[in-house]
Amino acid sequence: MPGELIVALAQQNYKIGDLEGNSSKIVGAIEDAKAQNVDLIIFSELAITGYPPLDLLTQENFVKAAVDAISGIAKHCNGIAAIVGAPSINYNTKGKPLFNSAWFLNDGQATPVVHKTLLPTYDVFDEYRYFQPNKDFNILSFKGHRIAVTICEDIWDDRPVDKSFDRNHLYTLSPMQKLAALKPDMAVNIAASPFSYTQHETRRQVLCKKAAAYNMPLYYVNQTGANCELIFDGGSMVIDNKGRVARRLEFFKEQLFITDGSIFEKAPEEADADLPEGPWPKDIVLIHKALICGLRDYFQKSRLKKAVVGLSGGLDSAIVAALAAEALGSDNVHGLLMPSQYSSDHSISDAEALVANTGISSDIVPIKDIFKSFEAALEGCFKGRKADLTEENIQARIRGTLLMAYSNKFGHILLNTSNKSEAAVGYGTLYGDMAGGLSVVGDVYKSDLYRLAAYLNRDREVIPQNTITKAPSAELRPDQKDSDSLPEYHILDPILFRYIDQNLSFSEIVEQGFDKDLVARVLTMVNRNEHKRFQTPPVLRVSTKAFGPGRRMPLVAEYRLY
Repeated sequence: MPGELIVALAQQNYKIGDLEGNSSKIVGAIEDAKAQNVDLIIFSELAITGYPPLDLLTQENFVKAAVDAISGIAKHCNGIAAIVGAPSINYNTKGKPLFNSAWFLNDGQATPVVHKTLLPTYDVFDEYRYFQPNKDFNILSFKGHRIAVTICEDIWDDRPVDKSFDRNHLYTLSPMQKLAALKPDMAVNIAASPFSYTQHETRRQVLCKKAAAYNMPLYYVNQTGANCELIFDGGSMVIDNKGRVARRLEFFKEQLFITDGSIFEKAPEEADADLPEGPWPKDIVLIHKALICGLRDYFQKSRLKKAVVGLSGGLDSAIVAALAAEALGSDNVHGLLMPSQYSSDHSISDAEALVANTGISSDIVPIKDIFKSFEAALEGCFKGRKADLTEENIQARIRGTLLMAYSNKFGHILLNTSNKSEAAVGYGTLYGDMAGGLSVVGDVYKSDLYRLAAYLNRDREVIPQNTITKAPSAELRPDQKDSDSLPEYHILDPILFRYIDQNLSFSEIVEQGFDKDLVARVLTMVNRNEHKRFQTPPVLRVSTKAFGPGRRMPLVAEYRLY
């Protein structure tokens, strides 16, 4: 009988394209594990390149450097073996030039032992653009153990698939069924599985189901950290052969976890042991963690430091400023208050309270006189025409210009404050309040922002109470309210969620009890404003369907959805 393996799970945060930095991080974990007598250390999918490397994979020098880096890491694997995700070259003249591979590093040598079979081409993923699907299945033998190694989706092989959209009918394959026929005694899954606030539980259920179905322990390693829009939550797991979670690593945190077979003799952990008990919904706790991670990594990995936010006294800008202060440090966040003739007194006082609560710096730059100069300049062109949306948009664009001027002068990155509800229906001004280098809450519906505000205030007041309770308003005309142009958010957001996140049709939404005319109005607003979303900054993705590369709709189309 083979002896017990001492296994390490390396949950790490990689930077796309940083082969040297990623290699150093991987080697560091190998050396730490080696000092603790680990037999096998496991890293995540495409760890060496970071995920997703996109068209860097089309550059021959980059791929060669990645393969060379794996060989360099292998020199540290004496007395310890490692499974590391990286691209490998397809030497067959047919098919794509690369595989998405799990490399086995042992005795100073590196071998790409497993290639990914089920290449995702949905949402933010487009692996089939770069990689050749695997069609050969083998077991990794190590120290008397037979290991079934899979890569991310290869263990998610039981979802229904429309074969008419399945290239080469690859999704009719079940990698785990193929591998199980070879009689492994344990399974490994290396992944780059992005965060969404519902995904972590779905992921746990699938992995536990697989471990139980094949009656073998499963070691699952996911990466953590953010690469622009994509945020990875970690949550790596050790699961016993009955499908029970023996240990789940923390979300959004780098960890090296070492274990042996004795972990399966203990009582299984609670699946969400790392989330604090309390009145706060777990999805809001995780969204908060994800946004902080996304903000911090975007700035650190881009070698940026400071941010500027336009503060209106409203909920969206207050939450963005509070998140930025937490992620970047209050000394690195500056707020601009830009009142107009339509701004209420409480807009300034609420924004000033937010500044005091978060410790950020601020300036007040009134726009009333600037707006009057625009009116005077355009008086001849607009003669005989009444004021309308044009004048409202001018105010928003003045604010956008001032924010970008501050950004240029001081090197602060402008954080966009638009929420998902507004972005969906086009309730924003191009080159005005839609400007920015990063959209922080663009994947969070307004209804959820109220819940997030309550969570941010869990220990003390961060978001002023009046900001939370007052009626939302853009304050671009006298007594303006969001509800003048939009349905109330508690009505609007459920429709948007079904249409955008769940991809339900007009008739399916109506069948769920929503007013037919209202649904038609909302869907029309969504469809008419695709051109606006096409020009928005990258959005931190926290749901299963964010605006950006994960939702690709034509800008010019005539297809009616109802």
